[in-house]
Amino acid sequence: MKYVVDTSVLLGSTLSKEIEKGSLKDEENIEIIIPQTVLAEIENQANRSKTTGMLGLEELRKIRSLHNQGRIILTIAGERPSSHEIVQANSGALDELIRKEARKNGATLMTSDYVQATISEAEGIDVIYIQREQKEPELKIQDFFAPDSLSVHLKDGVPPQTKRGRPGDWKLENISDEPMTLEQLQKLTSSIIESAEVDKDCFIEINEEGATVVQLHEYRVAIINPPLSDRMEITAVRPLLSVSLDDYHLSERLKDRLKEKAEGVLVAGRPGAGKSTFAGALAESYQKQNKIVKTLEKPRDLQVGPEITQYTALRGDMEKTADILLLVRPDYVIYDELRKTKDFKIFTDLRFAGVGLVGVVHASRAIDAIERFIGRVELGLISRVIDTVIFIEDGEVNQVLSLKLLVKVPSGMTESDLARPVIEVRDFENGQPQYEIYTFGEQTIVIQVGEEARRRPKKKWKRNETFKPAAKAPIPVSTEINRKHVILTVPLEYGKTYLQFYADDEPLFTSKTSKEGQIRIRKSTLYGKKLTEHIKNRRNVYAKE
Repeated sequence: MKYVVDTSVLLGSTLSKEIEKGSLKDEENIEIIIPQTVLAEIENQANRSKTTGMLGLEELRKIRSLHNQGRIILTIAGERPSSHEIVQANSGALDELIRKEARKNGATLMTSDYVQATISEAEGIDVIYIQREQKEPELKIQDFFAPDSLSVHLKDGVPPQTKRGRPGDWKLENISDEPMTLEQLQKLTSSIIESAEVDKDCFIEINEEGATVVQLHEYRVAIINPPLSDRMEITAVRPLLSVSLDDYHLSERLKDRLKEKAEGVLVAGRPGAGKSTFAGALAESYQKQNKIVKTLEKPRDLQVGPEITQYTALRGDMEKTADILLLVRPDYVIYDELRKTKDFKIFTDLRFAGVGLVGVVHASRAIDAIERFIGRVELGLISRVIDTVIFIEDGEVNQVLSLKLLVKVPSGMTESDLARPVIEVRDFENGQPQYEIYTFGEQTIVIQVGEEARRRPKKKWKRNETFKPAAKAPIPVSTEINRKHVILTVPLEYGKTYLQFYADDEPLFTSKTSKEGQIRIRKSTLYGKKLTEHIKNRRNVYAKE
């Protein structure tokens, strides 16, 4: 009995499993014919360090081993196309070459590709369509996660590690003392790829040279191979929490703005700060307001309900996806994440098309998120593209900025003929100006204004003079512990001031107080736990400038 196999059955051990369990006809006389086209395709993928190519090589070793054991007769047939032809040919052309080999040998075609199987039947070719079954693998990426794990990091020759805790308050620890082996990582990769091809809720997002990214239900898995990395490694990330906007304790003023006015929102923060979690909560909030909400992601890892459709790059191009989005008329689009110049331009085009937008941006400060638009978008248009910036830190809303375009004399200038368009950036909660952005000559200036920019004049000391600052009295701090927060309150005169906080003589942290002289810290964070313990032990909590 002759069988011609295509590439699909050489991925994930499908063919070797079928042979080993004896599901093929005429087991005593089985000839497996692998077309040169299939070998060239697998070789091309393996040479480009694609994970699917590596899996195909491993399956070819197993098939050759079965031939050596006398279980099957292995034949390599057909003419071998060049690497250039493989790269240039589309999948339909390669499939036709494989069907041609089946007709030539009078063989049954074996495939796991539904389209290939259907076309083969239409052409009168005997075909076995092997529908891959989702089986429980021996080793799963989920097995490495603890209930509070944020991510898992596996590398060849290194003990497996996991980040445990919450954004802004986590620790890295070993899962076991035994280093991971290359064989374990390859088995794990095989089970991940198989799940992605069988489970409708899983998919391969990226399959490039040395890197494969898979969305495995809520887990985002990055599989990296040499030469991109020195050794094979697998990194899996999952959102620990699915939250709503109510969990962030936003002010009523900010809730109203997000509900009625804000249509160009940036959610900014450092990596792992909780930006995507907040963006997902905002998307769910819009959906509950009976808005049509879509997402633009690569990879798709926002945790949103089934009512919200998640889009990715069409043929690798987000601009093509944006064109499709305009046809489906969304009220809001969540763009996760803005990194390249093209992303910022797509964001701007969608915004001017009248779509409400929420963009997720990496930034170490709220103003940095705005500055990333400078040079990519005309300065006078920035305030029309962005109206609100929400900065996330340690999983909480740390600062909110609003933007407005005015024609005025910039702060620090006095001559009226220096008036020009100025983007005024204000603290949304108290309305105080924070920054001004304008052009001066050929330069774009971002200058800090208001109370934050004022500094007390420093006395100039002579070279040989010894400086001894006068000791300042400690600032009293009143403490309160409620259900979720530890609240520290200083006298009102120290509102909006950076203070160093102590417990007895132990320095705790430096932070800026609110306008009312308060700092609210979640009890679940590292500092929240420390403060709770200090307060319960009646330690003296105070502050200094």
